[in-house]
Order: sequence, then structure tokens, then C-alpha cells
Amino acid sequence: MSEADARIFVVDDDASMREALQRLLCSVGLQVTTFASAREFLQHRGADVPGCLVLDVRLPGLSGLDLQHELAAAQIDLPIIFMTGYGDIPMTVQAMKAGAVEFLTKPFRDQDLLDAIQHALERDRVAWHRRASLAALRQRYDRLTPREREVMRLVVAGWLNKQVAAELGTSEIMVKVHRGQVMRKMQAASVADLVRMATHLRLPVTG
Repeated sequence: MSEADARIFVVDDDASMREALQRLLCSVGLQVTTFASAREFLQHRGADVPGCLVLDVRLPGLSGLDLQHELAAAQIDLPIIFMTGYGDIPMTVQAMKAGAVEFLTKPFRDQDLLDAIQHALERDRVAWHRRASLAALRQRYDRLTPREREVMRLVVAGWLNKQVAAELGTSEIMVKVHRGQVMRKMQAASVADLVRMATHLRLPVTG
């Protein structure tokens, strides 16, 4: 995935700072969207691509740390690089403990910001691919019929076909048919593969 496939979000109430950061990031081929406030950022609905948030700590209304908490509460795992002209140790510790990638004190070197962004993008690309894989896996599972899901639940629990047939009140032949459909629809190469999928989907793996 190239730099053009990622998106950098900049939130700073200082217009000159936003413009300077946009010029810098665009100069190295990054796609940038800027916001003057945390609320403005929260109202934005962008494409689902890897990215990171370059965020000023002190903002009118909702602060940068408040925005970090809101994103965490909404389970939006977007890497955050904090900027501040008033940095102090307790604030830095609070931000880093909450998962911030970096905490830069203004004025900072352009290269320090670019390095932090690259680190954040690398981290988010891994997370993005993980989310995309899980979403695809969930789509495959959702295509199973209720009976196929029952068969999958028992198969990943280690039940034999005859045990599954007795439990569901059907024949072994039908269990084999359903089992084959489950393996095909889930794109599983083996039962062990199916168990891993069930684990990723957080399905019960015991009968």
C-alpha cells in the first residue's frame, strides 16, 4: 500500500500551522486533510484507509486529550501524534499511556514529525489489514445458513460426523454435505484452519 493510499489528518486551531503542515506533508507525497477543531474532525467521514492523526493538545472546546478519549471510547484505533507548545511531563505521560505514538513540542523539526508519521502509518497499515481480513471473514460466516453454523460450531469443537448427526437429528451424509459447504464458504483448507477462523470471530470452540 503506497503513501497515496494513506490519509493524514491534522487538527490545529492555528491556521498558519495547518497550512505549514499541509505543505510539508504534501511535499513528501502524503494525502492530508486539515481541521480547525476536534468537533470538526469528529464530523468528518473519510474513506476507510490507513492513516494517522496529527493533533494539537490545546484546542478550543474539545481538547486534543479529550478527542483521544472519545476515539478510544468509539473503538477508533487511529494512531495519534500530539503537538503542543506547552508540553509538560504529566500531559505527555497521560497521552502516551493512552496509546499516542509520539508527543512533539513546538517548534519541532520537520523530520521528527515525518519520522513519527511513518511509524504511525506502518502501525496502522498492520491494524488496517487485520481489520479488513476480519471483516472479510465475518462476511463469509454471515453467508452460512443456520444449520451450517450449527455444524461449524460442533466441528470446531472436535465432534465427529456421527456425533454431530446425533446432536442435530440428521444423517451423517447430510452432516458431510453441510460440513463441505462450511469448508467451501469459509475458504478453510482444514479443520485446524476452521478452528483458527472461529477463534478470530470469537465463536465458541467447545461443544
